[in-house]
Amino acid sequence: MTATLRRVFLVSLTLALAGLGAAAAETTRRSFDVGAGGKLTVDTDIGSIEVRSGGSGVEIEVDASGPRADELELDFDHNGNDVTVRGDFPKNSVWSWGRSPKIEFTITVPRQYDVELDTSGGSISVSDLEGEVRAKTSGGSLKFGEVTGSVHGRTSGGSISLSGSVGNADVETSGGSIKIGGVEGEVRAHTSGGSITIDRARGSVDAHTSGGSIHVDEVMGAIDASTSGGTVTAYISEQPADDCRLTTSGGGVAVTLADGIGVELDAQSSGGRVTSDFDVSGGRSTKTSLAGAINGGGPELYLRSSGGGVKIERR
Repeated sequence: MTATLRRVFLVSLTLALAGLGAAAAETTRRSFDVGAGGKLTVDTDIGSIEVRSGGSGVEIEVDASGPRADELELDFDHNGNDVTVRGDFPKNSVWSWGRSPKIEFTITVPRQYDVELDTSGGSISVSDLEGEVRAKTSGGSLKFGEVTGSVHGRTSGGSISLSGSVGNADVETSGGSIKIGGVEGEVRAHTSGGSITIDRARGSVDAHTSGGSIHVDEVMGAIDASTSGGTVTAYISEQPADDCRLTTSGGGVAVTLADGIGVELDAQSSGGRVTSDFDVSGGRSTKTSLAGAINGGGPELYLRSSGGGVKIERR
């Protein structure tokens, strides 16, 4: 093929691909009169979802652009104070020469409203809300504001952030970091690859990561935290009713106890020293192992480190 023919071929191919990828942007809008205390349900095959609060009803805007965006089929259902949105996309049409359409759901709901959101591809964000939040995506980040209710979030690939929750917080990602503010209930935070940061939990904490550090500014209940690669640090501010476990295979462990908390310590390190600001009585004491009662004993405080030291500090 001569240089001229190659240029003609490349220009023609570029124009053809541009034509395939070009699709007029399309916006669909719906409004529904609802009262507080209802529920929004979104179930879509593709697209990001953003939920804002503070509206007098439910306002929905769906922006669709890119290749084959016009194949998105939307269905809206209004029943009392509840609104359901479904987005169906042909499974064999979610690509066009390596490109996918861009679908964005932007929805405003009353301040007091429950939401249940599910997308097979896209991020999900929910602003401050008084209600229960459930969100699931097969690929994208999850972002929640201050929620006066429980939060349940799942993503197969993306980070998770939660400003705060009055109810329990249960979040899990297959690949990304987790950052949680103040939670008045219990916290469950699991990730297969990323760090976990929790500001405060009035209830118990269950935090696990396969690759990253774990830091809990304050927990008022029991804590179970483990990582395969990173440090684990936590401050236990009130007497736990149940056993506590903090373990790492690739870093150090540092636990701070409020003065007066009683636990039965069992601490070991294979990669550093074990030190305690508290007197430990009735057990073993070596450079790398320390066991016994602190402040008369109580639930077990189990600490293990394979890649660093272990510290028990007083506040």
